[in-house]
Amino acid sequence: MSTADLPTLPTLYKDSILKPPSKANTSTKPPSATLNSKISLVCTDLTSLRTDAIVNAANTSLLGGGGVDGAIHRAAGPKLLAECRTLHGCATGSAKITDAYDLPCQKVIHAVGPVYDYRDPEKSAKLLKGCYVTSLGLLKEHGLKSIAFSALSTGVYGYPSKDAAEVAIGAVREWLEENEEGKDVDKIVFCSFLEKDERAYESIVPKHFPPAEDK
Repeated sequence: MSTADLPTLPTLYKDSILKPPSKANTSTKPPSATLNSKISLVCTDLTSLRTDAIVNAANTSLLGGGGVDGAIHRAAGPKLLAECRTLHGCATGSAKITDAYDLPCQKVIHAVGPVYDYRDPEKSAKLLKGCYVTSLGLLKEHGLKSIAFSALSTGVYGYPSKDAAEVAIGAVREWLEENEEGKDVDKIVFCSFLEKDERAYESIVPKHFPPAEDK
């Protein structure tokens, strides 16, 4: 699936898949058609996307695992694991980049999200935000223009889907506003596989990317 096939926020608002922010979920961000045109939501197999980069929900070893991590390694083939071995792991809250091998994307960014700590949600949020910010930095460092994020930490790491979506979408909006390089990014995709994550994105996105009429 190419980036051109992915619905952006203006289309999702037009088709009423996304609703304007409610009074209980009021947006504090100004509407921007320019930013909205860069954001896509899709519920599909991450390994099928032909974005420049996809973001793997990796563990600290970077040597593969279950869920989306295992699916990416299986689809990419054994050369991905061989390259990952040379990276010597990755800290939680950070990310590293590799080639994509047999995947249709160009690069795989391996982000290590936190195991959710119910006793210290602020620490969990800081680490999760670090995954998104570091991944976007790697995107620009390597001259790439499109990226698809998996729903980091919402699987066996136990991060509540809505809380994770709040961190993810807020981090992306902040990065686009604060980094000049964000103007060169064509597409940022939030890719969910489970319905709970899809619904979380749909409920949180309007808060950070409200509908806009300007061109």
